Amino acid sequence: MDMVSRLVAERPVVIFSRTTCSMSHAIKTLILNFGANLTIYELDEIPNSQQVERELVQLGCQPSIPAVFIGQQFIGGANQVMSLQVTNQLVQLLIRAGAIWI
Repeated sequence: MDMVSRLVAERPVVIFSRTTCSMSHAIKTLILNFGANLTIYELDEIPNSQQVERELVQLGCQPSIPAVFIGQQFIGGANQVMSLQVTNQLVQLLIRAGAIWI
């Protein structure tokens, strides 16, 4: 899990995605619409993506993408992020992580 830890270190929001994944696109769009400072790693475009995906699965990502980290903490996939949005908790997480300034 060293590679994933390095990729999410000191970044307010990190999303592991694929350019062809519609759920990843929806989650990226949702978070970007808040004006969030986010880092996106497209697994179909980065080197060592197989190792990253193995680490994401070890963290409990099923499916492995999208995988969302807020404040260096693993939040989960699309279902978890959407649940946070529906319960009005997503914005507070983004604020606490320093990803948005409202």
